[in-house]
Amino acid sequence: MNNFKKKLLEKLVENKQLSQNEADHYEVLSLQKNIPIDKLLIEKSFIPKEEIMIAIAQVKNIPYVNLNSLPIDSQAVGFIPEAIARKYNILPYKYDQSNSTLYIASSNPDDITLIDFLEKKTNKKIVLALALEEEIKKYINIAYSQGLSPEVKQALKEYISKNTITNNNNYQVSINEAPIAKIVSTIVEFAIKSRASDIHIEPEENRTKVRYRIDGILQEKLSLPKSIHEALVSRIKILSEMKIDEKRIPQDGRFNFKVENEEVDLRVSTLPTVNGEKIVMRLLKKTGGIPDLHELGLRGPQLKDVEEAISKPYGIILITGPTGSGKTTTLYSILSRLNKPSVNIMTLEDPVEYQIPGINQVQINPQAGLTFATGLRSFLRQDPNIILVGEIRDKETTQLAIQAALTGHLVFSTLHTNDSATAIPRLIDLGAEPFLVASVLTAAIAQRICRRVCSYCKTQYQPVQQIQDNIKTVLGDLLPKKYQIEPITLYKGEGCQECNNTGYLGRIAIFEVLKISQTINRMILQQESAKAIETQAKKEGLIIMKQDGYLKALDGITTIEEVLRVAEV
Repeated sequence: MNNFKKKLLEKLVENKQLSQNEADHYEVLSLQKNIPIDKLLIEKSFIPKEEIMIAIAQVKNIPYVNLNSLPIDSQAVGFIPEAIARKYNILPYKYDQSNSTLYIASSNPDDITLIDFLEKKTNKKIVLALALEEEIKKYINIAYSQGLSPEVKQALKEYISKNTITNNNNYQVSINEAPIAKIVSTIVEFAIKSRASDIHIEPEENRTKVRYRIDGILQEKLSLPKSIHEALVSRIKILSEMKIDEKRIPQDGRFNFKVENEEVDLRVSTLPTVNGEKIVMRLLKKTGGIPDLHELGLRGPQLKDVEEAISKPYGIILITGPTGSGKTTTLYSILSRLNKPSVNIMTLEDPVEYQIPGINQVQINPQAGLTFATGLRSFLRQDPNIILVGEIRDKETTQLAIQAALTGHLVFSTLHTNDSATAIPRLIDLGAEPFLVASVLTAAIAQRICRRVCSYCKTQYQPVQQIQDNIKTVLGDLLPKKYQIEPITLYKGEGCQECNNTGYLGRIAIFEVLKISQTINRMILQQESAKAIETQAKKEGLIIMKQDGYLKALDGITTIEEVLRVAEV
């Protein structure tokens, strides 16, 4: 035992988790209090638990597993009954079919008798890996009691026991079988409950993995045996009214799904990969309504500038940002505010994501000749007050949007640029005349989406001096007065059941609202650079995205890490 103590402390010193003096101190303390060194370090030291576990695994020459970063492998869980998992505090986390090996997390992985017992019980080769005791307990509850696993596990058992796919004759039967339908509905139900925006079903060489985009980040949640992939894909294709036998080219489809009182529209896309067809399903909620501008994250002077811009009877308002930065949601939010019986609002979208009562929404159909440009030309004969063009992509659409604004319409659209000022040279690049841009552009709004700090496990802390200095430099005059005297306080989520141990729950947008003033108008006419326009706008009070993000981090809405992840240019 003493040998283990020495080796563990040496390994922690080598891993730069302890200094030699601290290691000597803990060695003496362990002898004085007669407490095992690993227990003492977990309870008394400031070393992260995970680092201690990694060092123990290195000393004992056994694998270490972090259960927080692994999906539930339904097939692996199915080999060990819940009663045994709870009795021995073990959790199966991976099954390798090629060599019939079951990987199991345990807080006592050098227990030979346990390995023998499990090998006899499962008839599989067992590999025990070290994991934190409380993590195992937590994930036993998740794997056996809630979420995806129990239903999927049961359906898998049924499916494999029936062994439906044996030859091509009874292949058609298998895809309509209850177990596969159950697995698909469980995957979609879980997505709705966990507020996911997309589901990715991805074939790999030995398994099929299911990932969910939750609050903008992809998280792997489920691992399925490769043998059911074909049936799973075919089931989804049937629901989406796609061709089942066409596997060589990408296909698109959609279907509706209802769980309790929530109804979602799923846009489905298939893509042939080397391991089989990959499926991505985008979830669009039909219930829940559209958030207002304040809920999106617009506040203070930015909200005032947007309200001012949208109250004008004509002009162009552009929303910029990369794919998935929430531009469509912001546009819908603005249209909902402007939607009155006295105005005719028309939208041209690709595709129509949400249907808003009282607004005439048109989906483009390039095969039939209905593009943004042809649709916009027809719109002008439909007596509209407000027009939304999903995206300005080419010269023709740009010129038509400008013509619409010049003839007294309020036009909204999106552009793919990194910030608000770059929208101006981008429009000119797309064939717009600078003097026309200067006369019709009312505002350019850039945005990104950050994850919100989980309100259930939010804690405050004081960042290191370097971060404090960075915040003060970035915010400048915008820094709240109290932080000029006292240290800056930031917030983060500790990780809890509500936020799935991520520390984040929900999302908020950060904005940059560029108002077109008379000075900026002159700069557009002179075709000055985006940088020069931004510098002038800052003098006039422009809050850049990073500053808006930092202010939201100071208010405990998001974290500095999130702002830097999405807005660091």
